[in-house]
Amino acid sequence: MGMLAPSFLFGLLALGVPLYLHLLRRRASEPQPFSSLLLFEPRTQVAVRHRQLRYLLLLALRLALLALVVLAFTHPYIERPRALAPTSKLEVLIIDRSFSMRAGSRLADAKREALAVAAQRRATDRIEVMSFGSQLTLLCPPTQDDATVRAAIAAVQVDDSHAELSELVSAARQARDQSEAAVELHVFTDLQGSSVPSSFSEMALPDAVTLQVHSVVQTDTPNWTVVGVTAPAQVWGRTQDVKPVTVEAIVAGFATPAAERLVSLYVNGRSVASQRVTVPAGGEAQVQFPNIVLPHGLSRCEVRIDSADALPEDDGYRFAIERADPQQVLFVYAAANALSAARLPTRPSEHSIPGAPSRPLPRSALYVADALAAADGSAFSLHAVAVEAAANLSLSGYAFVVLSNLPSLPPALQQQLEHYVRAGGSVLVTLGTGAAGAARAALFDAPIERVQDYESGTVSGVERFVSVAETDPSQSWVGSPALWSIAKFFYVVRVDATGAQVLARLTDHTPLLLEKRRGEGRVLLLTSELDGLSNDLPLQPAFVAIASQIAHHLSGLQPGTGARLVDSYLQLHAAEGDAAGSEVEVIDPQGRRPLSLAEAQRTPALRLSEAGFYQLRRANGRSQLIGVNVDPRESDLRRMSAETLALWERESAAAGGAVGDRAATGAA
Repeated sequence: MGMLAPSFLFGLLALGVPLYLHLLRRRASEPQPFSSLLLFEPRTQVAVRHRQLRYLLLLALRLALLALVVLAFTHPYIERPRALAPTSKLEVLIIDRSFSMRAGSRLADAKREALAVAAQRRATDRIEVMSFGSQLTLLCPPTQDDATVRAAIAAVQVDDSHAELSELVSAARQARDQSEAAVELHVFTDLQGSSVPSSFSEMALPDAVTLQVHSVVQTDTPNWTVVGVTAPAQVWGRTQDVKPVTVEAIVAGFATPAAERLVSLYVNGRSVASQRVTVPAGGEAQVQFPNIVLPHGLSRCEVRIDSADALPEDDGYRFAIERADPQQVLFVYAAANALSAARLPTRPSEHSIPGAPSRPLPRSALYVADALAAADGSAFSLHAVAVEAAANLSLSGYAFVVLSNLPSLPPALQQQLEHYVRAGGSVLVTLGTGAAGAARAALFDAPIERVQDYESGTVSGVERFVSVAETDPSQSWVGSPALWSIAKFFYVVRVDATGAQVLARLTDHTPLLLEKRRGEGRVLLLTSELDGLSNDLPLQPAFVAIASQIAHHLSGLQPGTGARLVDSYLQLHAAEGDAAGSEVEVIDPQGRRPLSLAEAQRTPALRLSEAGFYQLRRANGRSQLIGVNVDPRESDLRRMSAETLALWERESAAAGGAVGDRAATGAA
């Protein structure tokens, strides 16, 4: 027997109160001398002893009542044996399905040991079967059916994920919370040292769970692999302008002796270059393939080594390179703006529509063309045309359209732009000070309020220029305020930003960069011009990066690497909100479509679950190819250190020591 609050026993001191009151009420009579009793009237003698007995019983009841009240506050309990059968337990069998289990017969050995443990199940025990890699998968809920358990074990298949031992903690916690019986965790794994988390506390199992590790290997296994490749994801330019590509690869050995390896580069399944490299014992070596000429379009590339090791599936590294013509950008300007550029040199014909008469270009067109060329080589080709001629063009072949300081739009061009944007195209509208008509922002549906003229000093409380004070942190493509803040803005058109997403604001809180969705496309509004007069942004070195980021955002191009790792995520939509109505078709390495059309429209990112090439086809006609590779940590087949394993088992044994205690006793 025990008490949860024994300190309340001090309340027994209150028993002295009724005892004192009882004694105080006792009648103590003293004998008085008297001459003779003959003068007293004879009466019946009172039963004094009977009255004293009644008083004592009343006192005992009072004291007992107070004592019971005090004991109630102490919350007493009685320990007794539990009614549960002491032999009942839940056995959780967890099999490692990570990529490294492909080496030799590791998975088969793990299954065989799991079947042996399941065969020893007692009649009162239940068995639960799971597998783990980067994520935990339940294969069989707790059951006593041996056939179901054997089928679940046989169903375990190796995938391309990286083993995370921290997932075992989730399995143990789930089993403990769902079962009143003792939990015994059996892990069947190759005990890779690379699967140990950075913090050992992530491997600590909860109380009342015992651990038994079944290792399918006893020694380190040597293995060579290609851990990484450096290569451009896109190569832009016409056939005569394309430069050869250089590909660099790193070959590594884990627990391997010094050896010479043949490294080959494959493009679309054909070997285009080979080199021999000496890999030091347990070290790395770098190999370079210069002057690689790629065919037009998307190329499936792979660097492979000739290694007869236990894990041949990791002897290659996949990546994709796209070679394409420059993306065409239509720059529409007002003819009146080009007259101010009459003293500027006339640009070569590539900055104008083929077949159109040569004419001077406005400053803004020259600045944008030079910035895009400097940032991305020949990724974008600017075609500048006056607004009168743009109405006769087909917009479907352009990556995006720029409307530069237009006082009005011809009805035919307005209709074309509306259809172009709603079908998935993008338009950048820049507002200058030439005209204040609301037609300049017609596509954006943002009424123009006034022109902010800072240079003349007409705006009270503001210097003769303003700068960018903040940018939207949720849109990484916009860049940080530090990237924009060096520019000075002298003239800005203030518009009504209702219903728009403000991406950048000036120091006086005037919106500078805004965006709206229109159908499947987007319209970006810059409330200043890019002529170097309304502001000095085009004259700043940061303009090259800003122009490149805006161009990639509007065109839908995703700059970056052509290779990813398994369990990473591939962004399907450029920003939040793009999923509505945007069509993306995904094809996995097996030629299947992991997402339906409806799922692809509302899923922001896709988890890359297997190695190989994933292909994306977007609504704007763009295709993207991604080479997905196994995490290089899975290629390191060295076992967990004996000290780490001993510590893990010792800590787990200490945590599971409470199992017997909890099964033997209980509270009532």
